[in-house]
Parts: sequence; C-alpha cells; structure tokens
Amino acid sequence: MSESVQVSNPAPLTTLSDDEILFRDNVRQFADDKIRPLAKEMDEKAVFDHSLLDQFFQLGLMGIEIPEQYGGAGGKFFDAILAVEEFSRADASAGVIVDVQNTLVANAILRWANEDQKKRYLTKMVKDTVGAYALSEAGSGSDAFALQTKAELKGSDFVLNGRKLWITNGKEAGIFILFATVDASKGYKGITAFLIEKDFPGFTVGKKEDKLGIRASSTCELLLEDCRVPKENVLGEVGKGYKIAIETLNEGRIGIGAQMLGVARGAWEYASKYAQERTQFGKTISEFQGIQFQIAQMATEIEAARLMVYNAARMKDAGVNFVKEAAMTKLFTSQVAERVTSLAIEVYGGYGFTKDYPVEKYWRDAKIGKIYEGTSNMQLATIAKLVMGK
Repeated sequence: MSESVQVSNPAPLTTLSDDEILFRDNVRQFADDKIRPLAKEMDEKAVFDHSLLDQFFQLGLMGIEIPEQYGGAGGKFFDAILAVEEFSRADASAGVIVDVQNTLVANAILRWANEDQKKRYLTKMVKDTVGAYALSEAGSGSDAFALQTKAELKGSDFVLNGRKLWITNGKEAGIFILFATVDASKGYKGITAFLIEKDFPGFTVGKKEDKLGIRASSTCELLLEDCRVPKENVLGEVGKGYKIAIETLNEGRIGIGAQMLGVARGAWEYASKYAQERTQFGKTISEFQGIQFQIAQMATEIEAARLMVYNAARMKDAGVNFVKEAAMTKLFTSQVAERVTSLAIEVYGGYGFTKDYPVEKYWRDAKIGKIYEGTSNMQLATIAKLVMGK
C-alpha cells in the first residue's frame, strides 16, 4: 500500500526551532509524495529509483552539512538527522542513502580532508556524486582493524589490493572512502584512509547482495586489483585511518538511530490507522484495551527513541563528547524499531504477514539496525567501558 498515512504525530515540537520544523515538514511532504509511492516496487525489484536520487541532489539533501562555498546547504548535523528520520519513515533504503552521504562520507571529508580534496569532492557530492564508506571485509566486521586490504607506495601512487564487503551505496557511488593498511606490522596504526574514484584503474564494484531488508539500498563488494590511487588522495595522514574510522562511525551511529526511529514511526502510524479501521465483534479493534495498550507502548518507546536521537545530534552540533550517547542511541533505537515493527504486524494480524500490506517491510528493514555500523554487542561494550570507566 502506498497511500499517505495521516496520523497524529507525537513529535515534541518544542525541541525544534521554527526553521527546523519547516525543514522537517518539507522533507516529510516530499517523502510522502515522492518516496512512499515507489517504496514497494523498489523493495521488490531491489533497485533504487535513480529519478529519486536526482531529486535528492536537486533539493540539497545530499550535501546538508557541506558549506555553501562548496555548493552545499551549510546546514547542521541535526538537519541531516531530521532528513534521515523522515525519509526512513517512508522507506529505509532512501533513509540510508542520505545517511551515508551526509553522516559518514561528507562528515569525514569535512573533518579530515585538505582544501584541495574538499574542492574536488565536496563540490561533486552536492551536485551528482554519491559517496560510500568502505571499511568492512570478510574477516573484518566487528573487529574492524583486522582488515587485510593492502596499500603499497609505488612512485607517486599507492597500489591497493584486497576486497571489501557489505558496502552501502556501492552501486550508486562515484567516490569511496576506503581503508587499507600500509604497514601490517604496525597493527591498527598502519591503517590509512583513501579517497577512491569509481573509475580508478584496478577498482571494480562486484556483486550486489540479495538482502532481507533495505533491499533497494545497494550493498556491494569492492574489488581492488593493483588499484592505483594518487598519494594526494590519502585522507588525513598515512597511518591515521583508524582514528578517522572510529570518529566517523560515532557520528554515523546517530544517523542509524534516526533511520531506526523513522522505521518505527512509519510502522506505528500504519498500525494505528489500521486499528481504527479494522472491525471485529462489532467494533474497531482500537476500542479493545489490548490493542490500545500495544499502540500506547509503541508510541512511548518511539518518543524515548526520538529524544535519544535528537539529544545525541544536538550534542554533536554543540561540540561536546557524544560517544556514549551515540552508542546508546543506536542500541536503543534498533531495539525499539524491531519491537515496534513486530507489534505492528500483530496489530494487522494475518494481513500483516502478507506483502500486500506495508508493515512486513518495515519489520524486514528494521533488522539491519542491530548489525551495521557496529552490532548491538559492540555498542554495549562501548557503553560499558564508558559508564564503568574501564
């Protein structure tokens, strides 16, 4: 079903400025009008509609934090989080494309790139170039720094060899922040980040994964076979890639929190609407206390998740340490999304288990929240270390 859902929104408007409310409402309207009608078809075909991508660029949503001097919107991190939430409410695949572009790739370039790199790549990212973040490998998931991709300096180029897996935006991306080790004997201190263009010699985008959820979002392997990367395309400093990876992922986890918040909201809105339409025993099921309690529990958890996401994003914009809050946000919102989407299916009953109705897709899309950009166990490890001072 692709119709717009009109349900009272529990958003605490007092937490947003007038400009933020206007921005959020405009993004929400676009998501309802343009993304939601295509969500089911994109999911079934496992292909993202490129006409939507073109519109994302035209609306400035692929360069929200990029300064105006590079053609961007010059907005805040919080603005990007609002966009990810509203897009994910309509379709989680749309949400993650905007999320990776803004909270990972653009953020990393803004923070670590030199001026020449910013001029070369940020100006492309606001115009027509999608970014991807390539860290994971077959044997390097939660143990991110066990990566095996090698980089060897030969003359004016680094020559890279290896294979990356599970790279979001892999099919659409024109620029990749890719991590490789220049000196395995130094362990994580040998890891270096590189800015790689899709047409660099020796670089190939491999197979696209056939996934349970976020199916329209491309998740691909990357193959590097004597891939030549100019040494001026090192991001930051040689051997400091581990620092870039850790600090960028801290910001990205807030983005995943926003995605999971949007997924939970979308499922809750459909379930609430359906409960007021479905009749059993001569009255709507929303009149039964059991259903009322489920809807109320879902709304309460969504509200708590929203406050955590917004708080972490505000902390990031304020320049204060947000590592613990980011980990807590990703952990909690992924749990909420999984619970809420599951309950939404139960509210629909047998209909919820079919693909003719929208909530099963929200449930499938929610599962990835506990896995990518740091599993729930990794978030718990981070939180435990920070709250216990260990």
